[in-house]
Amino acid sequence: MTATRKIYLAIVSFIVAIAIIFVLLTYFVTKQSFEAMIGSSRGDTLDELSERFVGYYVQNGNSWDGVRELRLDENLLEGKREVGISLTDSDGTELYILGSTYPKALKNLGIARKLRLDDRTIAYLRYYDSEIADLSKLRIGIPTSAAILLLAATVLVVLLSLPAAYWIAKRITAPLRKLLPAIDRLGRGELGTQAPVVSEDEYGQVARAFNTMSAQLRENEEVRRNLVADAAHELRTPLTIVRGRLELIQQTGVAIAPESLLPLQDELIRLSRLVEDLHLLSLAEARKLPLEKKPTDMAELARRVVRHLEPDAERKNVRISLELEEAVRPIRVDPNRITQVLLNLTVNAIRYTPEGGSVTISVRETPAHGENGPALRVAIADTGVGLTPEQLKRIFNRFYRTDEARARNSGGMGLGLAIARELTLAHEGTLEAESSPGRGTTFVLELPRSEAAD
Repeated sequence: MTATRKIYLAIVSFIVAIAIIFVLLTYFVTKQSFEAMIGSSRGDTLDELSERFVGYYVQNGNSWDGVRELRLDENLLEGKREVGISLTDSDGTELYILGSTYPKALKNLGIARKLRLDDRTIAYLRYYDSEIADLSKLRIGIPTSAAILLLAATVLVVLLSLPAAYWIAKRITAPLRKLLPAIDRLGRGELGTQAPVVSEDEYGQVARAFNTMSAQLRENEEVRRNLVADAAHELRTPLTIVRGRLELIQQTGVAIAPESLLPLQDELIRLSRLVEDLHLLSLAEARKLPLEKKPTDMAELARRVVRHLEPDAERKNVRISLELEEAVRPIRVDPNRITQVLLNLTVNAIRYTPEGGSVTISVRETPAHGENGPALRVAIADTGVGLTPEQLKRIFNRFYRTDEARARNSGGMGLGLAIARELTLAHEGTLEAESSPGRGTTFVLELPRSEAAD
């Protein structure tokens, strides 16, 4: 059953249920109102009759013997026409009868009352006169007529509401029907398919979420397809060099000088580093990377990174500086992995900072805000050329380089930032990049203090 039909049936069922409840409530309220009016109009008479019969029952030794000979006070029935009174026991046996009213009319148009003594019912009293009969006819006729009229109106309303309910059901499900073709296309493998966003309600939110998911799937598929090509491209250069050298050695047939093997060793080191980086990245992405967390002085780690990279920065005429907040508390992390993160970020900053520029590393505490608890914040800012929004979006992708024309040997393999992000995520932290063209780039590393050392 389609969603349109379900909504349509739900609306119609709701209308019918409400109408039936309204008809029943009207019927019972009207009927009870007439019964209350009838009871109040002869309440005094019934009270006196009840008192007279119960008194006789008590005086007669709790027996109704001879009650047929009971004479009622004429003043009690004065001014009332066609009076009928009956008294029956719990078995329905007639004990007393007054007047010539038919038993059926007395039962249907009269009013009844239980006669009780010591919390038990001793008889049933029924009273009838012409005025009560008229009111009883109204009690029966008006609620029934009103119910019939309301029922007829209900049928008319339901018939009139059917087209409106169908239109509302189609209107509600229209955005969903527009989304279904896009879902079918995505299921057939057309990644990146976008659905029209035609409203700002929940349907619009679903369409936007679908579009985001579809675009992400297409991007992931592109990354997957490019991974093999990128890995092959990275491996091809050193393998080509090694093969060329070996072929040259085989063709010449001369003795190999030790220094001739150095280029081969460099390329093998490069291959080994690439394989190790890919293995590390795959473990980090699969959340299977072992971490040896312990209380670590992040300020000291930052100092070691600066001391280690100062020679490279000086050769490029780039000034590297360190800004430390006083009394930075130790944090529980894996120092080797976090050192690798800092090295990757700082090396990247130095590499893309022109001569005469600067790289600044700052370490400070951040207080809790919102749902986030206190954290330790490390910012690495450079004065390079900066990144475009498109570059900033892809900066943490594997094998991505902002300058595709840059030589592989000088521009790195494009894995450093991806590894840095995954190692940060393994510590339940965040790594973000802030940049704009011509204003440099800042990488912000935040590590939560949920496991901070005392």
